[in-house]
Amino acid sequence: MSLPSEREVPAREFHFTEQDFHRIRKLIYDHAGISLSDSKMDMVYSRLGRRLRATGLNSFREYLALLEKNDRPEWEAFVNALTTNLTSFFREPHHFPILAEHIRKTRHRQPIQLWCNAASTGEEPYTMAMTMVDVFGTYTPPVHILATDLDTHVLKTAQAGVYTADRIEKLSRETLQRFFVEVPGGTSGQVQVRQELRNMITFRQLNLLDANWPIRGPFDAIFCRNVMIYFDKPTQYKILQKLIPVMRSDALLFAGHSESFQHAADLFHIQGRTVYTVAEKARHLAVPAVADYMRP
Repeated sequence: MSLPSEREVPAREFHFTEQDFHRIRKLIYDHAGISLSDSKMDMVYSRLGRRLRATGLNSFREYLALLEKNDRPEWEAFVNALTTNLTSFFREPHHFPILAEHIRKTRHRQPIQLWCNAASTGEEPYTMAMTMVDVFGTYTPPVHILATDLDTHVLKTAQAGVYTADRIEKLSRETLQRFFVEVPGGTSGQVQVRQELRNMITFRQLNLLDANWPIRGPFDAIFCRNVMIYFDKPTQYKILQKLIPVMRSDALLFAGHSESFQHAADLFHIQGRTVYTVAEKARHLAVPAVADYMRP
């Protein structure tokens, strides 16, 4: 096995070697389970180069030494920098009618609990909330949505629920009128999600690799879309195992369009287009669907 090279790509502002990249790749994998391919070297340089400028350091070797001293604020900035946050309202729209139909069938179990993992800047959990308003015919449905993400910066944006014109340009006029309000004194075109929808959602930082998740179920549906692609198969399997005990046995798991859990067929069974249910062999690990959940 050859060791990473000390070769540096020329014409860069900061000294950055292949060995630096491999050290960074190991750090982010060990901490967050994110698996970076060799093709991500330029992306890593670009994103972390901003952190070098912010910290006044001159090389990645110095920056890595700072991380290895366990500088907590910089660790948070490091993880945030390497987390990709691509989202939009009603992204992969075929999922939301499926969610709506599932909740219509189980609405007698109140309150309904949903989990949006990798919530990013909030468009996805707010879309789930809009869907629940339509299902129950009220702005205050008996629904609680937990929205989590590893990146603390995007969670602050999500919690505020304020979006610029470019983030809402694909929404219909009716949707904008029903679910958004103008921001008093805000920038032209800025809108905020209605307070009733924001009240439905709790935003919380969560690392899927943590030994214990500080969350409570059982969840009637979990959106875990476009996050598993950053993990290798063994890490994916471990996370999928941990999902089942916080799900109802008839809950739905929504995955991203490029994700497949065929390697975990003993845990989840595909029911539709990137929609999964708990496999028969694993249902004893989930919360029985017949038992009504009562929040203490």
